[in-house]
Amino acid sequence: MEHIDHELLPIHSTRHTHAVMLLEAEVPMKEVQERLGHGSIQITSDIYSHVTRKMENKSIEKFDEYMQKKSAK
Repeated sequence: MEHIDHELLPIHSTRHTHAVMLLEAEVPMKEVQERLGHGSIQITSDIYSHVTRKMENKSIEKFDEYMQKKSAK
């Protein structure tokens, strides 16, 4: 993973990291589920949807934009 300037990870960590990065990139949960080969979206959601700082910040930004649009009307 050096070519993307990212720390080296043990092989068992790469699946989880990949899933979290997909979610941070706003890839729909259904697509992540299919990519990982999980039998249901619930499994994927239970394991991988913990909120990361990046996801939390995006949520805050989106809410702020929404509120600014509402107050401009």
